[in-house]
Amino acid sequence: METSVCSYQELCFPGPHKLYFKNFSKRKNQVMEKNGNNRKLRVCVATCNRADYSKLAPIMFGIKTEPEFFDLDVVVLGSHLIDDYGNTYRMIEQDDFDINTRLHTIVRGEDEAAMVESVGLALVKLPDVLNRLKPDIMIVHGDRFDALALATSAALMNIRILHIEGGEVSGTIDDSIRHAITKLAHYHVCCTRSAEQHLISMCEDHDRILLAGCPSYDKLLCAKNKDYMSIIRMWLGDDVKPKDYIVALQHPVTTDIKHSIKMFELTLDALISFNKRTLVLFPNIDAGSKEMVRVMRKKGIEHHPNFRAVKHVPFEQFIQLVAHAGCVIGNSSCGVREVGAFGTPVINLGTRQIGRETGENVLHVRDADTQDKILQALHLQFGKQYPCSKIYGDGNAVPRILKFLKSIDLQEPLQKKFCFPPVKDNISQDIDHILETLSALAVDLGGTNLRVAIVSMKGEIVKKYTQFNPKTYEERINLILQMCVEAAAEAVKLNCRILGIGISTGGRVNPREGVVLHSTKLIQEWNSVDLRTPLSDTLHLPVWVDNDGNCAAMAERKFGQGKGLENFVTFITGTGIGGGIIHQHELIHGSSFCAAELGHLVVSLDGPDCSCGSHGCIEAYASGMALQKEAKKLHDEDLLLVEGMSVPKDEAVGALHLIQAAKLGNVKAQSILRTAGTALGLGVVNILHTVNPSLVILSGILASHYIHTVKDVIRQQALSSVQDVDVVVSDLVDPALLGAASMVLDYTTRRIY
Repeated sequence: METSVCSYQELCFPGPHKLYFKNFSKRKNQVMEKNGNNRKLRVCVATCNRADYSKLAPIMFGIKTEPEFFDLDVVVLGSHLIDDYGNTYRMIEQDDFDINTRLHTIVRGEDEAAMVESVGLALVKLPDVLNRLKPDIMIVHGDRFDALALATSAALMNIRILHIEGGEVSGTIDDSIRHAITKLAHYHVCCTRSAEQHLISMCEDHDRILLAGCPSYDKLLCAKNKDYMSIIRMWLGDDVKPKDYIVALQHPVTTDIKHSIKMFELTLDALISFNKRTLVLFPNIDAGSKEMVRVMRKKGIEHHPNFRAVKHVPFEQFIQLVAHAGCVIGNSSCGVREVGAFGTPVINLGTRQIGRETGENVLHVRDADTQDKILQALHLQFGKQYPCSKIYGDGNAVPRILKFLKSIDLQEPLQKKFCFPPVKDNISQDIDHILETLSALAVDLGGTNLRVAIVSMKGEIVKKYTQFNPKTYEERINLILQMCVEAAAEAVKLNCRILGIGISTGGRVNPREGVVLHSTKLIQEWNSVDLRTPLSDTLHLPVWVDNDGNCAAMAERKFGQGKGLENFVTFITGTGIGGGIIHQHELIHGSSFCAAELGHLVVSLDGPDCSCGSHGCIEAYASGMALQKEAKKLHDEDLLLVEGMSVPKDEAVGALHLIQAAKLGNVKAQSILRTAGTALGLGVVNILHTVNPSLVILSGILASHYIHTVKDVIRQQALSSVQDVDVVVSDLVDPALLGAASMVLDYTTRRIY
């Protein structure tokens, strides 16, 4: 089959990454001197099958772009060279790599004995190859039995080993093989922070572990917008639409072959009943694969009108197929790792990937022992769209790995060093030159300004960007995207790893869907707005959205005076009045996401009109808008200014002028502020009587001006049992931004796999 494949450099090293490589070229002499002999690093990459090539190819392309630093030797073995598995060595040739050596190492039989014999055959053949190539370092990927033979040969021949994807936990014999390769390897590139922790727990040297992310994500995260319809038609037919087909990829479980074959049979029965066009990939070469192929043929899958059964799909095309599928089903690591980059629903069957970290797009059916269970999972998952997950990478793995390779000192002793327990508490250490701070992108949509900030795990605002909030939906959403893209790019320069995006906005929000249902009048054209999808699609990050009052409460819970408290309430005072209620450590949203609209508690039956359409609300008395209205009224009557005050002609009269006048002794201004504080105090009393919190936090620019009046109202109006509740002014500078960030940071730190 002929395929057109764009260059990996075009896909994954546009713009800034080209500059990255040029900058390294300038430092060529410095790096060469470090290795003592001014020669290039000779790197051998050995690939065994289609799956590991998808991870190794990005690194190979990266090495190839820097011939002044590296010599690349490619060794191909394993199922790459078998016709029944697609002769996938051809895709390596199509990628314009010179294959230095082809080793036929597979003993056919597809059972346990054949796997052992294949390892033995590889061990017999590899020494001659390694003696001839004499690499400085061998790159080995993953947990396949072929990779174990490679690592064993290199270790016994005193060749340094760089292991990709060590420290992960899955299932079956793969775990044992992966960890065995870890103990043989000298250097480790891991994809997740949990994998890094596992490597450290396994006594590997901290300084030889690189947390880089998965190399395949460098390609995945820039592939979604490529032309895909022609690829879908090629593999599934002209009548198939995106999100209306299934990709199935299931392998044998070598520790329980009989059960895995039965599970595969049930899966095919469920797919036949589900009656959707399905692309089925043949299983890998592990013990039990021959029996699985027999099951496919027994059920007529290769000739069924709803199925397309194939041995191999080129990786670039496979990316597009899973990105636009209605669902991916099976037990391949691809389902729980790579597919998460697109938010495509996944059904993970059985125990083969039982220990993997997964995004929320993955539904596990661990006991897939009936057709009905699998069919029910298909009904639950098919056609959904989840936030894109970046658990396994952020698209910058290859530059980190190349930098890591260049840091290897060939003059260092070859003998491995192990760091035995006790392990330090602060065990999460990146290599010095790529130390990264876990962070969130926080967005605050206010009535006047639009703000974006990079916020660290400790609540530090690393960098903040501010623009006027546009009046139209189109201008506003484009500006949000633009500011977030710029902030994400800047985060890389600041060594901040962005875990997700949190958005704080006025109005009623459905946080489950990431949709603004109804907005305040301050933000126009902002009803029924889906914020999650465009941001997630553009930045490939998970996105959370909530009301600004709720965000203020979440900020206090994580970073402020509500930290560790079970029950507290936050009132936010600004242009409007909002708030959030934390009850039993959880934020209350209400049945229709209208909980804690504290600004619209009615405190007077005949009070002033409110922007919500009612009258007598707290917001009609105590908001910045209400104070501005009163200030203008006094100014128009020439009753605002007192000695020591002036308002320039080109400056609008606002709440701050009213506060200034009150401080300078203006009795009418003082009366207005007292009335506003009393209205807010009555609202606080109502909340004390309703939810009985242990703390009330006043937040926002007006909080310090209201605090004393609020406390007076509580003493006069509240029941004696709640009069001792503390009322404090928030000490957080940017509660909306910090609250938006806390949605991201709480989720990523609380998730348990």
